[in-house]
Amino acid sequence: MPITAHTRDSAARHVVHLAGLMREARQGPTDEPGSRRGSDVHLTNAYTLALADRDPGLRAILSSASLNLPDGQPVVWANRLLHPTAALPSTRVYGPDLLTDVFALTQHTEVNHYLLGSTPQVLDALHRELRRRYPGARIVGTCSPPFRPLRVDERRQQVERIRSAAADIVWVGLGTPKQDRWASELCDALPVVAVAVGAAFDFVAGNKPQAPHWMRHNGLEWLFRLGCEPRRLWRRYLFGNARFVHGVVRQASRPVRTDSGAVAVAGDRLNSGGLVRHRREIPARVPEGRP
Repeated sequence: MPITAHTRDSAARHVVHLAGLMREARQGPTDEPGSRRGSDVHLTNAYTLALADRDPGLRAILSSASLNLPDGQPVVWANRLLHPTAALPSTRVYGPDLLTDVFALTQHTEVNHYLLGSTPQVLDALHRELRRRYPGARIVGTCSPPFRPLRVDERRQQVERIRSAAADIVWVGLGTPKQDRWASELCDALPVVAVAVGAAFDFVAGNKPQAPHWMRHNGLEWLFRLGCEPRRLWRRYLFGNARFVHGVVRQASRPVRTDSGAVAVAGDRLNSGGLVRHRREIPARVPEGRP
């Protein structure tokens, strides 16, 4: 799967830049549904990549995504291990930071945000907290979908609500891999930026405690979360982390080659298979006043 080499700052600016492109697409000469696909953004950690390693559907979504960001510190370490001569960032793009950074960047602009996911209680708390921190940001809608597969008519209604709200960025907090599938499907239906942002809703809303900074910085957030929710997360981290490590070791044991046969380290997108591939991005610049 391609992982973009972004810093925290450049990732937020890239998302805002994509939102500007989506707004321009909606305001262009054609307003026909499907005239331009949206941009799906995925926050990937070791568990996400371990799931994709055995789930062809999720692997296809991440392989064709507009932007995959390294939400987990082990993903950053794996990228640096597998591409040792590339100048890659040493820190991750943390989901809650991306959410708040983008809100900060889009204050007093025309960018519209839509919050999709979690429970009504968490969603209300998140909405209040974002309003408190970023009074100049525009939240045009929220939705807490039922915890079951949606019927075709319900999915259609959800798309129409987002379309009617003129959302530019849809934050999707439904848990992996459900949120990744929803983000991809939304982008097939609408010219929006759909960000599968993981547990950021719970953390920013204050519904769940965050790991101390030193644990987050040293790749130990999983251990903190396991201690907080052992019954729910033990399988995820026991088997997911083991599969991720095995995949990285498996990939590191063979050279990464381009179609020409030369060993490749940097570039837009490596052509070999494997658990993690490096994609180099130029940080997007945000013009003053609007993306």
